[in-house]
Amino acid sequence: MKSSLIFGMIAILVSVSLVQISLAFETEQEPEPPQIPQPSPAPEPIRMPDPAPAPDPFPEETDSEKVKRLTEENNNLKDQNSNLQSQISSLKNEKLRLQAEISELNDSIQSLKEITLEQIHVIMELANQLKEIIYEKIFAPTIKL
Repeated sequence: MKSSLIFGMIAILVSVSLVQISLAFETEQEPEPPQIPQPSPAPEPIRMPDPAPAPDPFPEETDSEKVKRLTEENNNLKDQNSNLQSQISSLKNEKLRLQAEISELNDSIQSLKEITLEQIHVIMELANQLKEIIYEKIFAPTIKL
């Protein structure tokens, strides 16, 4: 038993010394520098999607249908144009009539101004005559006394 105890103690001492030696080797080693990361590849540019072709505004329309539709549109536009032309001519006639009426009214205003000025002139003459009569008949005899 003594021999096994001694043999066990020797085995523990040997294992502890081996652990110390292995730890010493690990601590004496220089650490390796960290690895430089590899650059990531450049991302591919985002491509614009191809535009879808414009749909035909009048799908499955034959040439004769196009001609018919365009002829109808043309006739409608001609009707609108003639309506607008008639409205323009009626507005021109109305404008001429109103201009003639304005000129007549301006003439009337001018004649009324002349009449008013003449009436004011007559009133001023009458006021002067009244002043002379009052002065001659009332004040002149009183002053002579």
